[in-house]
Amino acid sequence: MTDGEAGTSTDQTSSETMPKEPVEVLTMDERNEQLKQARWNVFLWLGIAVIMFGFALFPMPFSADYDGLTNSAEKDIGLVWGPSLPGEDFMDAPVHLIVSVENAPSSTSDVNLEAYLMKEENCAQNLALFTQEAKEGTSHSYQHQVLDITPVDGGEYTFKFSVDAGQYCAVVQYVDSDGGVVSANTDSFSVKGKVWSSQIIGGVFGLLCISLSVFAFIGAQKHGLAIKELLESEGTSTEQKVLDSATAARLAAGPSGPPGAPGPTGAPPAAGPTGPPSPGPSGPPQPSAEVAAPAAPSPAEAPAVFEPAENGYFFKKLADGTYEQTVYVQNPDGTYTPYQ
Repeated sequence: MTDGEAGTSTDQTSSETMPKEPVEVLTMDERNEQLKQARWNVFLWLGIAVIMFGFALFPMPFSADYDGLTNSAEKDIGLVWGPSLPGEDFMDAPVHLIVSVENAPSSTSDVNLEAYLMKEENCAQNLALFTQEAKEGTSHSYQHQVLDITPVDGGEYTFKFSVDAGQYCAVVQYVDSDGGVVSANTDSFSVKGKVWSSQIIGGVFGLLCISLSVFAFIGAQKHGLAIKELLESEGTSTEQKVLDSATAARLAAGPSGPPGAPGPTGAPPAAGPTGPPSPGPSGPPQPSAEVAAPAAPSPAEAPAVFEPAENGYFFKKLADGTYEQTVYVQNPDGTYTPYQ
């Protein structure tokens, strides 16, 4: 034996001698409990997903009115939070400024609306330096937009920004063609803002919860199918289980041999003497040189065989190869009796 064959036989022996872990068999109550838990998980994750998508889709509102002293509408919109990186990227939080014009300046031919969104915590300070930096457009933290549409009374105009996380100030005012601030009436316009700070975080967590609810639904389907199969198997009788097992074993083994020779097909010969009886023996019978061999038992006289089935039951196989439709059990003395 080579080293490879010795190693193979050793591995096979060790694998055969290793004890197998018992398969966990769950009861009907345990399976029903798991099915109930899986269904609760589906509804739980779906509920959390709805809440997360609510945070992502519904903005935080704010408002500001026009101030005649500053000739603008200024608002500290507070903290815009989120996972965005410095600079413009897809994780920036959207900010919309909706301006409703009520009394536009009299000289509307050269007047436009402009808006600033600056990353500053104190909106009461002088913002001239920051507005100049916003006009230059060199920093993502200081943004500036001018609408080309001339504002009219009753008009509504929207500025759309995307900003990083931080504290921001919003400023909206009228400017002329040279960029100078134009004064207007006190109730000239009002601003309504919307901030979607939780758009990215809520969307990501919402998609994660949706995925978890899908996995929970698949688990609930598996538990439901297992319970259905268990209920169907419990409806089958013990005799039917043994019959099915014996039939499957017989089909797997196949036929035990060729079929027997067919019997005679013609009519039996006519009985009765065909001539006068012959005279009896004239002396004692002579011993025969050959002793006749005992006749072999016919198939009908062969004893029945009890073949074992699963779960300690036996099936009685007759001499002609058929099975009785009765399940037997073995007694302590070795005999077999029908299963009650």
